[in-house]
Amino acid sequence: MINGILNVYKEAGYTSHDVVAKLRGILRQKKIGHTGTLDPDATGVLPVCLGKATKLCDLIGDWDKTYRAQLLLGRETDTEDLSGKVLREAAVEISPSEISRILLSFVGPYDQIPPMYSAKKQKGKKLYELARQGIVVERKPSRVVIHHIQILSVNLPYVDFEVTCSKGTYIRSLCRDVGQEAGCGACMASLVRTRVSDFSLKDALTLSQIESLQNEGLLGEHLHSIDSIFPSYPSLTVKAEGNRLLMNGNSIPPELVTGLTEEMYPSFRVYDHEGHFIGLYEKTEQEGLLKPEKLFFDL
Repeated sequence: MINGILNVYKEAGYTSHDVVAKLRGILRQKKIGHTGTLDPDATGVLPVCLGKATKLCDLIGDWDKTYRAQLLLGRETDTEDLSGKVLREAAVEISPSEISRILLSFVGPYDQIPPMYSAKKQKGKKLYELARQGIVVERKPSRVVIHHIQILSVNLPYVDFEVTCSKGTYIRSLCRDVGQEAGCGACMASLVRTRVSDFSLKDALTLSQIESLQNEGLLGEHLHSIDSIFPSYPSLTVKAEGNRLLMNGNSIPPELVTGLTEEMYPSFRVYDHEGHFIGLYEKTEQEGLLKPEKLFFDL
């Protein structure tokens, strides 16, 4: 079984689930999970976790993301992008400087209402399932954070921009909200995810590239190891005599660990005496024991 993270370039027309299904066929293994949904029309970075790394899916999905998007003023759709039914069209009479000011005003925390065509659940049903039945329900806003917006170009009615945001942010809904502030409505015309934490667009592999590398036996060179996701965590090694405790998922006393100092952070990457990554551990305050926080081997 392959264990690690692949930086996949999701192409237009594929859902995130499609990517996972394709990879299961290419790699001939079932234990694969993606780290955050991208709309079928969107492209870009989709980290995919393989084997033991599937325990990282939720964690990576929580990381900040960067997108390159295009906003179209003067059109509102039910999906909040160009794929949907047009609900309203209006003349665009706003100036480039004013639309730039409105867009930049969204930097910071704001309460965003998720789109009906989304995987958010309400009373046990996904919103897009209700939307496909023609049902529109009131949605509770979610607090999201727009960390940074850079306007790339303004060629009305189009605005191209780059945005870095927190998890749970819908760029379609950001475009919708900007359009409402502008008074003419708007929808998202295109979207590329360029970064998920340290996973960038320039290093992402298409499915066909992954298949070729797998056939050539070279895919391992492009696989990110599980422990590489935690570069800020100090590393510790458990001595051979602590192996039984380690393999049973028990806490480890400090005398069985090499490399531990008082100044270190409370969380660590822990390896066995042969250098195999075991998992993340935290130091208890009272006894100084290393307690398992998240394990990445099969007990």
